[in-house]
Amino acid sequence: MYKGKTVGVVVTAYDEAAFVGSVIETVPAFVDRIYVVDDDSPDESWRVIQDVAERINDREETPPEFAVTDGGDGDGRRVVPIRHEENRGYGAAVKTGYERAAADDIDVVAVMNGDGQMDPAILDRIVDPVATGEADYAKGNRLLTREDREGMSTFRFVGNAMLTGLSKFASGYWTIGDPQNGYTAISRETIESLDLESITDQYGFLNHILTHLNVDDRRVADVSMSAVYGDEESSIRYVPFIRYVSLLLLRSFLWRLKRQYVVEGFHPTVVFYGSGTAGLAGGLLGAFASLRQRTRDAGSSGGVVAGLLASFVAVLVGLLALGIAIAMDATANESLEVTHYEYSDGRDGSNADRSLDPTERDDQDWISTADRDGPSHPQ
Repeated sequence: MYKGKTVGVVVTAYDEAAFVGSVIETVPAFVDRIYVVDDDSPDESWRVIQDVAERINDREETPPEFAVTDGGDGDGRRVVPIRHEENRGYGAAVKTGYERAAADDIDVVAVMNGDGQMDPAILDRIVDPVATGEADYAKGNRLLTREDREGMSTFRFVGNAMLTGLSKFASGYWTIGDPQNGYTAISRETIESLDLESITDQYGFLNHILTHLNVDDRRVADVSMSAVYGDEESSIRYVPFIRYVSLLLLRSFLWRLKRQYVVEGFHPTVVFYGSGTAGLAGGLLGAFASLRQRTRDAGSSGGVVAGLLASFVAVLVGLLALGIAIAMDATANESLEVTHYEYSDGRDGSNADRSLDPTERDDQDWISTADRDGPSHPQ
């Protein structure tokens, strides 16, 4: 348990026979239950998972206070091996773990991938905002400081930065970064509130769930962490992945605007987004058409200049409208973002102080930016 809350960890595995065993072994002692989900790996991952689970379950006893309240099908085991009969995708593995943990009445459910990239020593920092009620969902962020990014290649950094920008539009969490980071924690109440079936089963799950969290008015916390990469090889094919996630984020963005600013109560943000997009697209198309006309007929320079000027004005108006829309959107969602912490006496505790041992923080009075803001979505 952690600060009076039962904690479960979902370990996802696909072709991770070389790493998943050590990941399970190093899960911190305060975790009550570990759900290891093998997504029909073609390698020896399932055998490794079963062997390690049997060894740990024989060695450790479930705390009586947890066993008594266990309402699920964990059978008192600390490590619960689960295997999909067919490969269903990363998101499906996480959702399977979420559902089993919620059925076992686990209060806080974290996720650690089976590739060994997530430092178990900082799991308490990921769990803490959810366990203390500061947030409904917490996630790691490897992009906050230069020191945290040292282990990340330029290719990965550029890709993450691009997806971060797109995810801000789609999700509405404008201060949340590194959306591809799978080191997360979520409350049981949030799991039960979300429509998990409508969230993708693929690797875009981490981006997609943020949009659903926003529409569900859930607070999300960013937790600074360092990038860790070893000998593991990613199974992601980047070109299809980026194409799939980009289209997913576009659909998510349009769905969120409809739900947040039309269905739940009309708000001018959607008007500025629409007019800004129209102005920007119209201006760029107009400029292209004018330049094309110039190449066809060199004699009509006056008309070309007028067309380019009109296009320039349209682009400026479009950018201005988009800027207003983003500002309004960010303000509307500000109370859902827990990205900075401070002590009640004003001392900063956003990064360094949060790395203290949990027992050293028990007597501290934490205040998040979300607690100081007003209501979330306009009605």
